Amino acid sequence: MLSVRAARHVLPLALLIAVPTLARFQDFGIPPSDATVDIKAFNVANFTLNNLTNVFLNPVLPGREDLTLPMHAFLVEHKPSQKKFMFDLGMRNDPQNLPPAFAGFFSSNTVTFDAFKDITELLQDGGVSLNSIEGVFWSHAHFDHIGKRDMSKFPNNTQIIVGGKTDLSLFPDNPKSDLQGSDLNGHDVVKLDFDSAKLTFAGMKAIDQFGDGSFYLLDTPGHLTGHMSALARVTPSSFIVLGGDTLHHVGQLRPSGAFQDTVPCPGDLLADARSAISTDFFWSAKTTPGAFDLPSRTQPFFALSDVSGSFYADPVAATLSVDKLAAFDADADFFTVIAHDRSILGTLPYFPDSLSTWQNDGLKAKTAWLFVDPENPAFLLSPVNASSTLDAAYAACVQMCSKKEARSWMRSRAEVDWDTFMVDE
Repeated sequence: MLSVRAARHVLPLALLIAVPTLARFQDFGIPPSDATVDIKAFNVANFTLNNLTNVFLNPVLPGREDLTLPMHAFLVEHKPSQKKFMFDLGMRNDPQNLPPAFAGFFSSNTVTFDAFKDITELLQDGGVSLNSIEGVFWSHAHFDHIGKRDMSKFPNNTQIIVGGKTDLSLFPDNPKSDLQGSDLNGHDVVKLDFDSAKLTFAGMKAIDQFGDGSFYLLDTPGHLTGHMSALARVTPSSFIVLGGDTLHHVGQLRPSGAFQDTVPCPGDLLADARSAISTDFFWSAKTTPGAFDLPSRTQPFFALSDVSGSFYADPVAATLSVDKLAAFDADADFFTVIAHDRSILGTLPYFPDSLSTWQNDGLKAKTAWLFVDPENPAFLLSPVNASSTLDAAYAACVQMCSKKEARSWMRSRAEVDWDTFMVDE
């Protein structure tokens, strides 16, 4: 029998054990729910943008001026109702029929690609009837996400769901528009009003699409007006973040200090990164010349481009959106997939396999650091066919930011001794 004194010590411990701990997702303000969705991914196509890396990210190291990216699309099945939706569609496979402003990218070979099946063909080849697709979420209205002609292949009762500030003006009335009448004709277009959203997760306004906590749309502006991401609950306590074009390379998101703690880089990649990552362009607290120390790096490697012609309409707003998504990315219960992440090709399971078991499958640990592997096609952290000299590092810093108009957020992300590089000659 316990003494009164012993009982006084045991009782609080028993009560502590009996009180459930708060799930990590609730720390972000996400309500608990048992309702889930299932997510399946498609790699619709891979395309190469020649001499265009600089409109996506900074710094661009010598020899890394061309950028090859996949186009991901996602099948979303709402488990309680078994209704199916798409999040993004990739692009049409006849780009010569895009509006002239975009068709020119392909006719001039600025953008090149191998022949591919569009998303409607991939769905039907996989036994998914287009008539079963209730709606299509466009993360934004760029040609490589809206499918273009593909929307005309869906039945008219398939909704198009977009961010509330999306510009739906059409070519030729708007000569700069990606959209033509055929992209919208016959479809009910739903604009989501984030301004009146009652939920906020990690600083992002959120809309509960099905009203049961299984699938949220997130306001992530910056890349394009109306851009949105999605938060998919795939088990009651685990989530997939569909980031769209909030960023284009995971080196713009990783690493952060919190991410390093949650998902430490595997030892073999740490060893490779030590010699492979150029210390003329990248630095960290414990790095020495020629020996990059990845664990002490606490900022993403790349900034979002803000040069003339940048693919980010508002780089400052886009950077803030990336920083907000980074909070999810650093949490063990969230798995981030962006539309154009090349690093995960060959590792990410594609349709008909599901992404919903990512946590049990250890997929986050397997993919998170692939971009620092010098053998990975997404590796951009050392020059190619160029000497890694101080002059090259100077050029990279100048490229990131002019001497007279250095942006503080770019300075901080460069992680170099700015004043040393930016002295007037």
